[in-house]
Amino acid sequence: MKTVRDIKTLREMTRSWRQDGETIALVPTMGSLHQGHMRLVQLASEFAERVITSIYVNPAQFGPSEDFEAYPRPLDTDRRRLSRAGVDIMFAPDSEEIYPFGELQMTRVSVPGLSTILCGDRRPGHFDGVTSVVSRLFNIVQPDVAVFGQKDYQQLVIIRRMVEDLHLPIRILAGQTHREDDGLALSSRNRYLTDAQRAAAPTLYRAIGHCRKQLLAGDRNYAHLEQAGMDALQAAGFVAEYFSIRKPGDLSPPTPDSEYLVILAAARLGEARLIDNVLMEPANRARSTGT
Repeated sequence: MKTVRDIKTLREMTRSWRQDGETIALVPTMGSLHQGHMRLVQLASEFAERVITSIYVNPAQFGPSEDFEAYPRPLDTDRRRLSRAGVDIMFAPDSEEIYPFGELQMTRVSVPGLSTILCGDRRPGHFDGVTSVVSRLFNIVQPDVAVFGQKDYQQLVIIRRMVEDLHLPIRILAGQTHREDDGLALSSRNRYLTDAQRAAAPTLYRAIGHCRKQLLAGDRNYAHLEQAGMDALQAAGFVAEYFSIRKPGDLSPPTPDSEYLVILAAARLGEARLIDNVLMEPANRARSTGT
C-alpha cells in the first residue's frame, strides 16, 4: 500500500490504473478506523479493482464548540489496518492540499433543504462542510464507486443528492452499520463514553428498534412514536436532540400510507454525540444499497 499526501502523485497513479482499464473505489474517512470502516473497505473491493481510502479530519464540518482539536488521529495504526486490508492507496492530505486558499476562502458546495434538517438543524453548516470536502475528494480521485456508511443516513442521502444534481459519474454504495453485540453502532467517538455511559448507550438502538416494531404492527401515529422515543432516551440519561420518522429517499415527513420508512435519532451522552437509524421496509421486498 502506498501512502500519498499530495494530489499530483495521486492523480499520476490513478491515471495509470485507468489506462490499464482498472476501476477505482474511494472510501472517504476521517481516520481513527474501526471495524465498521474496514467493512466499507471490503465492500469497495467487491465493486472495484483498486481501492483508495482517504483520511482527512475536515475542519469545515466541525462547529466552533465541537471536538476538532481532540478528534483522534492515530495515523500509523490506520495505515497498518488499511495495509492489511489490501488497500492500494491511503490518501492523507493536509489542509493546504485540500483547501489551497484556506478554509475561510474555500469554494463551498451546499445541498439546500436536506442539509438544514435533523442533524443539520443542530449542527449548522456541518453538511456544507461535508459536501465541500467530499466534492473535492471526488474531483481529485474521480472514482467509479464511492462507499459511505449507513450509520450517518442523512449524510448518505445528501451525498447521493449531490452526485445526482452535479451529474457525477460515481456509483454511491451504502455499507450497513456495524454494531457491538449489544447493538451500539461503532463510532470513533464511542471512546468518549465512561463505563456507565457505555452501559446506557445501547438504549438508542433499542428505542429505534421498539419504534420499528410499532410501525410494523401498523401504528402510524408518528408524533406519538417520536415522542415515546425521545422520552425513552431522556429516561436513560441522554440529552435527546431528535427522534424522527422520515421517508428514506428524501427525508421528508411520511404519510399514513408510506411503506418505506427510516427512523433516525441523535442524542448526547456525556461528551459523546451518538447517531443511529434503522430502515423499515415492507416484508418480502428489498432495497438496493447502491445507486
